[in-house]
Amino acid sequence: MEKFDVLVIGSGSGMIIASAAVNQGFKTAVVERGPMGGTCLNRGCVPSKMLIYPADIAVIIQEAAKLGVKASVTSIDFQGIMERMRRLITGDATAQARAVENTPNLKWFRDTGEFISDYTMKVGEHIITAEKIFIVSGARPGIPPIKGINSVDYLTSDTVLMLKEKPGSIIIIGGGYIGAEYSHFFASMGTKTTVIEFTPKILPGEEPEISDLLKKEMAKRMEVYTNSEVVEVRQQSGVKTVVTKNRETGSISEFSAEALLVSTGRVPNSDVLKPERTGVKLDERGYIKVNEYLETGKKNIWALGDAIGKQMFKHVANYEAEIAWHNAVHDHKVPMNYSAVPHAVFTHPQIASVGLKEAEAKQQGYKIMVGKAFYHETAMGAAMGDPEGFVKVIVEQKTGKILGGHIIGPEASILIQEIVNAMVTEDGSFAPIIRAMHIHPALSEVVQQAFGKLRPA
Repeated sequence: MEKFDVLVIGSGSGMIIASAAVNQGFKTAVVERGPMGGTCLNRGCVPSKMLIYPADIAVIIQEAAKLGVKASVTSIDFQGIMERMRRLITGDATAQARAVENTPNLKWFRDTGEFISDYTMKVGEHIITAEKIFIVSGARPGIPPIKGINSVDYLTSDTVLMLKEKPGSIIIIGGGYIGAEYSHFFASMGTKTTVIEFTPKILPGEEPEISDLLKKEMAKRMEVYTNSEVVEVRQQSGVKTVVTKNRETGSISEFSAEALLVSTGRVPNSDVLKPERTGVKLDERGYIKVNEYLETGKKNIWALGDAIGKQMFKHVANYEAEIAWHNAVHDHKVPMNYSAVPHAVFTHPQIASVGLKEAEAKQQGYKIMVGKAFYHETAMGAAMGDPEGFVKVIVEQKTGKILGGHIIGPEASILIQEIVNAMVTEDGSFAPIIRAMHIHPALSEVVQQAFGKLRPA
């Protein structure tokens, strides 16, 4: 048995902890069976954005005529786009692996690990133990128990990255973050795209009016069906057929395409890791239970990232890693605060959000003010051809504290940051945004205008 001071399971955000541990003189082990960098770098947010950026460029060209620029996309090098993405990802993962291999006091176990007893793991042929353990084991695509699914060659958010040829048509089951982003990518590449979503709304976790506008914009370039349950899938001569049932009317429909992408959510890797053998408790979905300090129920074991199933975004996992390491080596513990966690969806148009939605704020008993400003009301919006989109903000009436911000439109992922930054100030007030001088004409004015239109709601 080999003993370590620190054991990190997972090489995504877990490497923040491993690096800190090594820098402070701890003998450290990392368990990672796949390439270095974890889900985000190798199978998630980074490669998908390398695909979506060319998709954005294609749509800009297609929509340029309204500004007087007559242009067209004559051809798309799908294979080249995919190979560029894979080349860049492989380069980054290889560079990280080389750095880990050359770091003294850090040992990489390149295999699947599972707990066999308290603080002890079996990794391949090795048995290892550690005084402090950090579980950053991530999640993987979840596949629903649809009739016929095991007899169909379907894609997931992992395997879609391996495509070499553009499919002529594709059906995407799931209209959440992943499904919505890949629908934008494939439609922009010229693939006939169909999206099927179980709930009544695309991106059901967003503000209802944002979901509605996104569906309207998506429908200009693809087919979108909501409130539809997939009851069966089958394949014949390479053609995939999806059978759906409308959840309101009960009507049955069939859709066929060359490719099928299943993006119906993610599941934790705890079934492989078996953390319960070291006294770590799981919730009913299999995610690891932690307290506000990211401590599990077992002393000296912390968990974070997708493994705990809270806010499953890379920037959140990075932040959690800093919190968990601080709490592991300092007497004064710091709680993890999720009240100002932003996220973005790189669809067309983009979406970004932070904090509470209007209905959530009311349900929690807040007396609120709501402000909304549209892109076309700004000078830069007019210059851009009046793009569809708006900013919606929610503020507590009495204190002026920002409770939430929601944006759909160009550069939403950038514009949201001003709201996030204000939310983490001492009082979280919107006042600095109103008082600050904003460049004119610039898109940032739409955020300021939204706060200028606050009204009781």
